[in-house]
Amino acid sequence: MTAHFVQLLDDLQRRSMRMASLVEDVVQEACEAVFDGNEKLARRVIGRDQEVDVEEVQIEAEVVRLTALYQPVGSDLRLLYTVLKTNNNLERIADCAVNIAERAEYLDRLAVGNQVNTVRQMTGIVQCMLRVAIQAYGDQDADRGYKVQSEDDAVDATYAQIIRSVVVDAAGNPDNMAAYLDILSIAKNLERIADHATNIAEDVVYLSTGEIIRHQQR
Repeated sequence: MTAHFVQLLDDLQRRSMRMASLVEDVVQEACEAVFDGNEKLARRVIGRDQEVDVEEVQIEAEVVRLTALYQPVGSDLRLLYTVLKTNNNLERIADCAVNIAERAEYLDRLAVGNQVNTVRQMTGIVQCMLRVAIQAYGDQDADRGYKVQSEDDAVDATYAQIIRSVVVDAAGNPDNMAAYLDILSIAKNLERIADHATNIAEDVVYLSTGEIIRHQQR
């Protein structure tokens, strides 16, 4: 491939990493809004979603343009494929962060006190997964990709624990049902962020090694 194409690929990767950083910040702010009760921060997360959407569309358009113009093969094609899929996963992560922020605006934290600490624990795991997935993406590091994939089971187990706790508490406190639904929605969106981070990590492994590891037993 030409030096010009290589430069365009580098520019695309840098732009994709800027979007990844933006999405990581949005997730961080959404989680802070949950535990701090910061309605202003929650509204900021909701407002930043449009910024993510614009970037997602423009990066996708550039991937399509480069593919059509240069018809890359081999590792260059894998890179464009990975950028496209990561772009989609990042946009969906931002959507999950918006969903969390919308629930955080109205969450009755006292009513769901039994679940808050577990959600906080889950949040820490999910944010770490996302951070490592983005680092793996930036460095094309398959080892970090495998590390992210291995953490997904812990998130699923914690989410199941929250569901069981809510079912028990809601049976005895039906007046708090709205709060229970809010905390379940927050936990579900955290679980979805972990899934998307895992998707990114799996695509990094594909980019680095050519191996498709989706649906493999961990």
